[in-house]
Amino acid sequence: MTPAAHPSQHAPELRAAARHIGRRRFLTTTGAAAALAFSTNLPATGVAAAAELDAARLTENPFTLGVASGDPLPDSVVLWTRLAPVPFQADSGLPAERVTVHWELAHDERFRRIARRGTATAHPEFHHTVHVEVGHLEPGRVYHYRFRAGRWTSPAGRTRTAPGPGSRVASLTLAAVSCQAYHDGYYTPYAHLAAEDVDLVFHLGDYLYEYAVDAAGGQRKYTDRTLPALFARETLTLEDYRLRYALYKSDPDLAAAHAAHPFVVTWDDHETENNYAGDIPENSVPPEEFLLRRAAAYRAYWENQPLRRPQRPAGSDMRLYRRLTWGRLAQFDVLDTRQYRSDQAYGDTAHVPGPESDDPARTMTGATQERWLLDGWRSSRALWNVVPQQVLFARRHMDATTPSRVSMDAWDGYSASRRRVLDGAKAAGVENLMVLSGDVHSAYAFDIKDDFDDPSSATLGTEIVATSISSGRDGADKPATWDTYMSANPHLRFFNGRRGYVTVELGKQAARADFRTVPYVTRQGAPVTTAASFVTEVGRQGLRPA
Repeated sequence: MTPAAHPSQHAPELRAAARHIGRRRFLTTTGAAAALAFSTNLPATGVAAAAELDAARLTENPFTLGVASGDPLPDSVVLWTRLAPVPFQADSGLPAERVTVHWELAHDERFRRIARRGTATAHPEFHHTVHVEVGHLEPGRVYHYRFRAGRWTSPAGRTRTAPGPGSRVASLTLAAVSCQAYHDGYYTPYAHLAAEDVDLVFHLGDYLYEYAVDAAGGQRKYTDRTLPALFARETLTLEDYRLRYALYKSDPDLAAAHAAHPFVVTWDDHETENNYAGDIPENSVPPEEFLLRRAAAYRAYWENQPLRRPQRPAGSDMRLYRRLTWGRLAQFDVLDTRQYRSDQAYGDTAHVPGPESDDPARTMTGATQERWLLDGWRSSRALWNVVPQQVLFARRHMDATTPSRVSMDAWDGYSASRRRVLDGAKAAGVENLMVLSGDVHSAYAFDIKDDFDDPSSATLGTEIVATSISSGRDGADKPATWDTYMSANPHLRFFNGRRGYVTVELGKQAARADFRTVPYVTRQGAPVTTAASFVTEVGRQGLRPA
């Protein structure tokens, strides 16, 4: 980890309390929840006791951050919104009072055929966010939804339920996205994704970046607005993270994508801090103090995403890994490769594999999550087993020489952990394995080999890597490393460094991946094109050009 430190923004009494609580007690639910309550003045149980605000007193539009839906089940979906009349203000322009919000779910976009309706409470303790888990729905159906508070009505969103557990689904189209640094450019890819015909979107991490955003929005170079100075600092406290989500969600293209499609989200590092590993920070601060930061980041993440109650954090712990199915066609095992991992080997620098990185005790997922994944494969009846997760899974040599350096932050730095996962897939008889990844700000297509040192070994699956939405600025079709990576990795089928997203159609005979890219994001209006398309056949894994 990088040894440099930054000044703590936590109050002196909070840092003293963290040291007093200590790491061992903090890692328990009771200790973590108590410390978070102390740090945020929130009730430790999460039960709100605030007075109620008369919604008729809302004089400004509270739905400035749009709507979202997510985690579709056959009979249920999560609806989300956040009340924020003044989103770039710590209190969002609302008093510390709870607000009753009405919601509607309809079969049609004109809301003439209402399927379900009800009310929810926007609690000040949760920054006036709303999570509605609507149940008793029909499987495999498209629905439209909206919220109302006082005289204000939110934008309408479109969502869907998953097919029934035993359904013989013909096809599914998903999109995968990652890495949306606000200060690196506009979210133009999201504008195009909003218009795509996809069933759901997987966000694979780095929804938020902790880095400062200047008054001009970084590479956006605003001339029509000036961002408040409160964004010009790194996020450390709960207030910081909440405000940064307000900035990101104020982007109209991101809001359009959320309104158009249900999202399934998982985090990587920047939602908290760059390259942290478990309870080990990038910077040299005491672990218990870092866990206060992690608790704040996790809470803000849950508040601002369409997640269910089981994902609500307890202090610095949040169970984000979970399983979704799409009839008999697909099982999705969504991983968290950040919260439970061992520290990066060799100081988290690119390094030739060695005893430290190859140590069998090292883990990317933690033992419990690893066992959950392998057990899920053993019981899977799906044609496609898809693993949405964060960092590169396949081996990626970074040098044309032998031995070559690899990334210590990706699965290459956790080779024994990867071996256990691949052996588990083989033992479970998983024939159509697909890993979805992000993180690296480039689009890749890999064959997953049983033995990456032997190109002739069996291909156990494929890895589709979504490039960034904006991180890395405009990028290039062929980055400077293109020749080296393509020659040093015979299982690498495609590499492109532009911004964009990827769509994947899963069918009964094959899967098709289309890499969608834009030529620039540092200014608005970029068109989208398909940079490349690949297919992999059922029962015959391996990517070939479509």
